[in-house]
Amino acid sequence: MALGIEDYGLISDCYSAALVGRDGSIDWLCLPHYDSPSMFGALLGTEEQGRWLLAPAEPRATSARHYDGETTVLVTRWLTSEGEAEVTDFMPAADDRATVIRRVRGISGTVRMHVAIRIRFGYADALPWVRLQKEGTANVLLAVAGGDSAVVRGLELEADGNSHVADFTVAEGEVVDMSLSWFASHTSPPEPPKVDALLKGTKKWWTEWAERCQYEGPYREAVVRSLITLRALTFTETGGIVAAATTSLPEEFGGERNWDYRFVWLRDASMTISVLLRHGYVGAVDHWRNWLLRAVAGDPADVQIMYGLKGERYLGERELPSLPGYQGSSPVRVGNAAYKQFQADVVGEVMLALQEARQAGIKETEFSWELQKALVTFLEKHGDRPDSGMWEIRGRPRYFTQSRAMVWAAYECAARGVRDFGLDGPVEHWEELRDQTRRDIETKGYDAKKKTYTQYFGTSEVDSSLLQLPQIGYCAPDDPKMLGTVAAIEKDLMHNGLPLRYRTKKSVDGLPPGEHPFLACSFWLVEQYARSGRLADAHELMSRLLGYANDLGLLSEEYDPVVHRQVGNTPQALTHLTLVRAAEAIAKASEPEAPSPQRVGKPKSKSTSGSRSKSGTQRKAVKKGKGTSGSKVERKSK
Repeated sequence: MALGIEDYGLISDCYSAALVGRDGSIDWLCLPHYDSPSMFGALLGTEEQGRWLLAPAEPRATSARHYDGETTVLVTRWLTSEGEAEVTDFMPAADDRATVIRRVRGISGTVRMHVAIRIRFGYADALPWVRLQKEGTANVLLAVAGGDSAVVRGLELEADGNSHVADFTVAEGEVVDMSLSWFASHTSPPEPPKVDALLKGTKKWWTEWAERCQYEGPYREAVVRSLITLRALTFTETGGIVAAATTSLPEEFGGERNWDYRFVWLRDASMTISVLLRHGYVGAVDHWRNWLLRAVAGDPADVQIMYGLKGERYLGERELPSLPGYQGSSPVRVGNAAYKQFQADVVGEVMLALQEARQAGIKETEFSWELQKALVTFLEKHGDRPDSGMWEIRGRPRYFTQSRAMVWAAYECAARGVRDFGLDGPVEHWEELRDQTRRDIETKGYDAKKKTYTQYFGTSEVDSSLLQLPQIGYCAPDDPKMLGTVAAIEKDLMHNGLPLRYRTKKSVDGLPPGEHPFLACSFWLVEQYARSGRLADAHELMSRLLGYANDLGLLSEEYDPVVHRQVGNTPQALTHLTLVRAAEAIAKASEPEAPSPQRVGKPKSKSTSGSRSKSGTQRKAVKKGKGTSGSKVERKSK
């Protein structure tokens, strides 16, 4: 059975990622890309669905683990009755292969290690043809099924049923390396990896990337780890940012809220870019903006809320009988039917991110402003209709208040592009649409009796997504209407000290009720506390939330505060980017007489607001330039 979600660490080469359990088993690995079919799928079943175990043979061995500095190189220190050994797991950065390397080093005494590897391509649906052969004087294992192949090097393995195993001993100072490389089955295996050089290069690549971080405020260690995690979820070849590294980790154990998050949501990616931009990673903006141009190419009326890593449009959802589910939670889904939904808020998120890029001094390209105008035109034609909301409601579409506020933000950003940056466009028309959207929100999305903004037009229910209203500049954090909304969230949605997204028992999402607190909502509440003068409350909640991270600083989508375990897909980009925002807000609030920042800039207009290679078998190194230091963004929220 799979471990607790918090028991897994992430390693990544920014093309894909693996989850390594504290028991030494790699239980999730999709190669060559994040959204490829799994070859190790024990996370969503048992070892029968594929895994790679590397741990001491002694059952009572204990372990402790950490990342090697500000990298994704994972180090696990094992202690046995006879000695101590260290396992270093990593996926080489800027390498031309899809490879996982596991290095065992003897620390003291002697440690007997055990290896068991079971490869299952195609989400555990394909039992590969496996053969052992010589490669010069070395022993290798080759596994082939359909278009997938893998070569395992480093030890002489022997068959044990459908697994291959080995036992070996390491003494002080001894080093044993193992590697697994994926390659297309119609090609030859890649050359053996040069482990010393790859390990050194990978540490250097991540360390230099992390050193560009410009944040020096409170909770810095958690901020830097979150930024590293966001980079680890960014597909180097195209700039697409996946929402998480996994699929179908349940939001409710035993329930059906199991979704595939290995795709690029415009909303999540936009907010990630915003966070990266403010911490010196300016190059990420152009990379993502170019991805966006390709993904949305064609008729803007066809814009989707999400795409594949390379901008693929079809993300058809299906259930997999070959994977029984995480600890029995089924179904396991791949693809995501939400790609067909209309969610009115996503254009606003994209426009906000690109507005921040302008404010940071990033010039528009030949096509980027034309794309933004096309997106606003799309809103003009389609924005004034009910939508599925940012929570991807699978029931009847509604006029969600957060969505309407994001529509407001889209028009506001378009108008600012003209007023503040001299770009072309029908600014008076956009301002008229912006102001009408605000009037709709104030008359239909605000409950004067309860003194709160509402989840959607016509209800008295609240939703934690309303915490974004001051973040986007729609209102001030201490506006009485916003304070009333926060009070309603605290009264109606708090569960053991954490806010739920909404009350599922009265929801319109078309699914059975029940879920755990969504961690991004909690970090939004930290930000709201900090920006509205409740700094002590912000620190208290922030500290509690960071206590829910695992020993490596990773957080999933949700948290169960009753049984104290992480829930949902992991690591979750939205959780980590909102963590960074929350720390920023606390840092800003801690400054003496800090001015209120703006996300969309100080109003000047009429406002009523208060790579892989082409063959798929090799990759070229991608060199990232240093971000422009000192860039600051004027905004109401960050």
